[in-house]
Parts: sequence; structure tokens; C-alpha cells
Amino acid sequence: MGTRRSTLPGIGTQYDFTTEDGRHISVVVHHDGRRFLGFYDRDDPDACQQAVPLSQDEATALAHLLDAAPIDAVRTDGIDLVTEHIPVTSKSPYGGKLLGDTKARSRTGASIVAVLRRASAHPSPEPGFRLAIGDTLVAVGTREGVDALAEIIAGTPAGVDD
Repeated sequence: MGTRRSTLPGIGTQYDFTTEDGRHISVVVHHDGRRFLGFYDRDDPDACQQAVPLSQDEATALAHLLDAAPIDAVRTDGIDLVTEHIPVTSKSPYGGKLLGDTKARSRTGASIVAVLRRASAHPSPEPGFRLAIGDTLVAVGTREGVDALAEIIAGTPAGVDD
């Protein structure tokens, strides 16, 4: 089983999921909130056999069917806020660095509200909290802000400031 997250410039974000038996499924989340489920050919992982469009309400209902834990986006005065888990992988430039080094909030507007490490959680981490490879950041912000933060943590070119 594996997952992958890819930024689609000008469109949104694609989340790819491969099941234990090798089936490839993706979810594309557009900047405007539209979502599409994609089901791929088992023999050709690039050939999408079917795409199913989902409204935000339909996506939330499906998510609740898959996992009963509350995962709704928070709506505040018409602005959608999302919560996302962002892994600190071995490719991240922030493994071993201080949380404050990310400058997450000033660069993206997203906030890191917790760090999950192995079997423990560190809520409301201070800027002096040292990140480690394998940590998972719990981020809250707009879709665009959280996506930008994920790129920064991943060390992808789109997330690098100069």
C-alpha cells in the first residue's frame, strides 16, 4: 500500500493511492473545491478507466463512510480551512531542523498545530521544537496555504523561496 501527493499547477492537488493488491486510485482536489475519484487500469497505472466527479458534500459523505472520524473542513466566514497531515520524509530539508526554520505561517499562512512522532503527539509545538525524519505535521490553513506548506516541507522546487 502506498500514497503519493502531487501538485497540479493551476488545477489543485492529486492524491494517488495504491492498494495492497495493486489497484491504483486517485483523488484530484481542484482549487475551487471540486473533487474527482480516478480508477486506473491494473495493467497500465497511467490509464484512467473512469473518473467520478464529487461535490464537496459528496466527498465529505464518502469520507465519513470510509472513516467515521470527523474530518470535515472547517468553514469560517466563507473561507474553507483544511487540516492535513504532512510527512517529514528523508528528502525534506527540515529533518533535524527547528520548526521555526520552516517559517510556515509567514510563508504560507498555514499553521502547524501538532507534530506526531511515533506513538506520541506534540500539540502546539513551539518554534524551538526540533523536527525529525518520520514526523508528521498536522497543519491547518486554506487549501492553498496547506499545499504550499507541504511543498516547502517536501523540499520541492515550488516550495523553495529565494
